[in-house]
Amino acid sequence: MITFSTDRYSDISMFNDVAQQLLSMIGHSGSVPGAILAEDVPAALQRLKQASESDTEVIAGDDDGDDSGESAGVSLKMRALPLIALFESAQQNNSNVMWR
Repeated sequence: MITFSTDRYSDISMFNDVAQQLLSMIGHSGSVPGAILAEDVPAALQRLKQASESDTEVIAGDDDGDDSGESAGVSLKMRALPLIALFESAQQNNSNVMWR
């Protein structure tokens, strides 16, 4: 698990593979722990929004036990929403974003 944090916003925890995909979308190497300085947050937020809007890939989810034959999944765009909100808060508060 990778946990993202910033001042005045709840921490966001994600599985490593999803978090790594999102970090690569913002142009970061994905090293853990890591950080983005407050002055770089607006550009990272813009890249994350653009990349998630154009990404329609569905990541397979856990089987919910129904017999419909369809596997549940969540798009990377949907998985990015909590992180986008965290980055928006960081931008509004002129705060760094860190992850560990």
